[in-house]
Amino acid sequence: MSPLVITVLVLVGIALLIAIGYINHLVENRKLEQARQKADLLDRSRRCADISESMPGQFMSPALKLLLSRMELSLGERLLAVDKQNTQIKERIAELRPLIAQGESIAVRNAPQAILTEAKAKDVRFLFEALHAQITRSAQDGLLARNDAQQWVKEIRHLLALLHIEFFGNLGQQALQQGQPGQARLAFERGVQYLRKQQDVGRYQVQLQQLENQLARANAMVLENAQPAVDDNSALNDGLKALDDDDLWKKKNLYDD
Repeated sequence: MSPLVITVLVLVGIALLIAIGYINHLVENRKLEQARQKADLLDRSRRCADISESMPGQFMSPALKLLLSRMELSLGERLLAVDKQNTQIKERIAELRPLIAQGESIAVRNAPQAILTEAKAKDVRFLFEALHAQITRSAQDGLLARNDAQQWVKEIRHLLALLHIEFFGNLGQQALQQGQPGQARLAFERGVQYLRKQQDVGRYQVQLQQLENQLARANAMVLENAQPAVDDNSALNDGLKALDDDDLWKKKNLYDD
């Protein structure tokens, strides 16, 4: 065998090895991408289900239940396309389709949950934040129309306002029941300040009037008892400030007008 033939064979062998290595690299990358995609879709699907099940009943509507079910179904169908043997997803899809077919008549079985503590208020706010993230991602992926996403972001802002109203009102009432009008005054005052900062404050005129009336009552009790004003550094004040300071709507998001 001539040196030329040997050289050609060696070069061909090297080229084959390089080609095999490249193909293996592509296969591994594809497997990694599929695994990443499966994990992402599964996580998002579970988050939609968790939000749908965990949301307190006073904040859950048939329209929101329907939205979450549709997003979960779309994610489940995408997941099934890359994980065809996933029987759990197949079963969940079979459950979701008849529910979605009910439209606005879809059942809402979420029980109301009292918002009595800062920790509970933050838990619910985190659900709103998770819902906001899922809506944003669904719009980016084409699973939800941009106009629909914008409307739902506005609705979440409204739900967040309702959360604050309930939280401040409940804290104030608790303080009054415990004979602490100074603490009650602080809670009602925070609620009034929060609502007055809303762009669509007219939407909350009834709740604002109620909080103002409760604030006036608590203030009168404080003056009557000649108790000193609550220290702004009190634990309750810090907690109320924390809820406001952590407000996710202070962050700029994709759908701000």
